[in-house]
Amino acid sequence: MEAGTGGPEALTALREEVREFIEQQRVNGRFRPEVDSWLAGWDEEFSRALGAKGWLGMSIPREHGGHGRSYLERYVVTEELLCAGAPVAAHWIADRQIAPALVRFGTREQREEFLPAIARGESYWAIGMSEPDAGSDLASVRTRATRVEGGWQITGTKVWTSGAHRAHAFFVLARSAPRSDGGRHDGLSQFLVRLDAPGVTVSPIHSLDGSHHFNEVSLDAVFVPDGDVLGEIGNGWHQVTSELKFERSGPERFLSVFPALQRLTEVEEVVVHAPDDGLGHHFSRLVALHHLSFDVACRLQDGAPAEVLATMVKEMGTRTEGDLADDLADWASRSPHQDTELARLLADGLTRRAGFTLRGGTNEILRGLVAKGMDKQQAGGAT
Repeated sequence: MEAGTGGPEALTALREEVREFIEQQRVNGRFRPEVDSWLAGWDEEFSRALGAKGWLGMSIPREHGGHGRSYLERYVVTEELLCAGAPVAAHWIADRQIAPALVRFGTREQREEFLPAIARGESYWAIGMSEPDAGSDLASVRTRATRVEGGWQITGTKVWTSGAHRAHAFFVLARSAPRSDGGRHDGLSQFLVRLDAPGVTVSPIHSLDGSHHFNEVSLDAVFVPDGDVLGEIGNGWHQVTSELKFERSGPERFLSVFPALQRLTEVEEVVVHAPDDGLGHHFSRLVALHHLSFDVACRLQDGAPAEVLATMVKEMGTRTEGDLADDLADWASRSPHQDTELARLLADGLTRRAGFTLRGGTNEILRGLVAKGMDKQQAGGAT
């Protein structure tokens, strides 16, 4: 199939190819399905295998070390991997939003250093946006970047940095200048921080079930050279908000529990205990979210605005997967049949359920962003 194509027939052929690969990997014992696999399923060998297939860095232009394929093709690959519960956490953040940000804002040297490695499945990243005691108020950044000879000195703390204990680097949003009278979004900048740099301390935050992918990262006078500034100094707010459409719009926002649903449908003794309209209700919600999320991918492909729709995907998607986790556990509890694989997936789904509507921005905040965005569109005559 020619790179860069994204018509219906090509997407269907790609979907079948990905399914065959996943099934072969599963049969060969390379992985077992996981709930929340895009955060919990860290497997660098699997990431490199995807890179060898050309399924990472798909939308990175060829001249920057990627494959020059469409966002729609990337969407198909990621959706199939999530449905299967494949271990994609190692490369997920790098492929999802670090790469597009580097393509748009990075220097030539930054692109040459990182983008080919991301496409090979060999460069792993975290996100340094959220801070302790700030909730979803991203603009209340207290991490400071102070100008020094040859670069910047960064001091502060970032939290919920999934994968930082294994990643190579992360983007850090820091205040590089005092707030002006113009607003609290002024004076913010983004930096590429190597996680093995002197002054970086990564502390684990364990989940309820004892698993670990969250972290708190402390930065104590960490030196960042001028060559590791991302984009323009003072343009951090514009840059980071433009990245959120990649973070919030993908199928990971409604397919985290799908492997458990898939397993339940394979266990007839459990399925019969679901209400007559139970499975249909959830499948219809998932189909609707698929179309909404796919539409965002189309907009990204066309360079059209997608922030409001992306936020809607995240808000509605995370509510859907939370409801699904609750209902699946309820239906399974009614059945005397015990399926150990289903029980494992359901237990993971329930213990991680609380985080679905928090990560990536709390749903209460996101509803406000959707309302403001829609008001702005209506005022501007947009549809």
